Amino acid sequence: MSENTQNKQQGPGAVQTTGHAWDGDLQEYNNPLPRWWLWCFYGTVVFSVIYWFIYPSWPVGQTWLKGFGTVSYTVVDKATGKEKPQEYRWNTRSLLLEDLDNAANNAQRKAMLAKVRAASFDEIVKDPKMMEFARSVGKGLFGDNCAACHGRGGEGVVGLYPNLTDDDWLWGGSMAQIHQTLLQGRNGFMPAFGQVLKPEQVDDVAEYVLTLSAETRPSDASERGKEIFQGQVGGCYYCHGADAKGLASQGSANLTDKIWTVINLPAQKALQDKKNLLKTLVANGVSNTRIMPFWKGRLQDDDIKLLAVYVHQLGGTK
Repeated sequence: MSENTQNKQQGPGAVQTTGHAWDGDLQEYNNPLPRWWLWCFYGTVVFSVIYWFIYPSWPVGQTWLKGFGTVSYTVVDKATGKEKPQEYRWNTRSLLLEDLDNAANNAQRKAMLAKVRAASFDEIVKDPKMMEFARSVGKGLFGDNCAACHGRGGEGVVGLYPNLTDDDWLWGGSMAQIHQTLLQGRNGFMPAFGQVLKPEQVDDVAEYVLTLSAETRPSDASERGKEIFQGQVGGCYYCHGADAKGLASQGSANLTDKIWTVINLPAQKALQDKKNLLKTLVANGVSNTRIMPFWKGRLQDDDIKLLAVYVHQLGGTK
């Protein structure tokens, strides 16, 4: 039971208690807080008040305290096309732009960027330092601009976005060709043959295409399909080539290498399922689903060049 009376132990010079006692001699001391702790507490109060004025903080009416802290970074004057320093009110976006501006104006980075700008792709490949720089900067550029479609590692999505790691390039895999792809974008297209060929002809073409990648053995049906593929009726060879290995100028697929970018043929276990999937592709074609945007004007020319080097090394040695 607690007694709100002074205990005998509360004599002159003794540590004061709250005056509460339990069981006669169990007391609660009333020690003052350490002075250093109090000063720290008062300091945090002062700091918070100052923080409210420097940085955005409390809401006030229809707005908020925007603070008087500022950051500065360079911007391009639209009238003159020249860079000039600009001061902005502090916020996380301005802080990010300041960090990016400082990174872009780093002396070492500028020197290496100038070296890459003046070098050919062959010279970049032969220089370990330039390749290291291209990989480092290119990885960031790829993550910010390309990974949303092609994946963080460039593995792509079957039917939508090509795999950039398998060394199979529809529009050409040299650095110069990849650079051109990045500059002007690409629009993959294949006409629909469902209204041109009869169902049995579509079946024969699918049968022939499966023989090209050794999915099935040649047969009478595949021979008929070959005539359609190589002849005027189907005219498939115009884009895919007489050897069916595709043409980089057209962005047409190599039908002999077992790599499929539009349909996931390897995922089908049964031969008939593979054939049905291929027949659907031949009948419906490809339109407005294989579009890659152009990056000229959206990224700096130097960034596009570095990105071309980075993307090339994802896929191997072409």
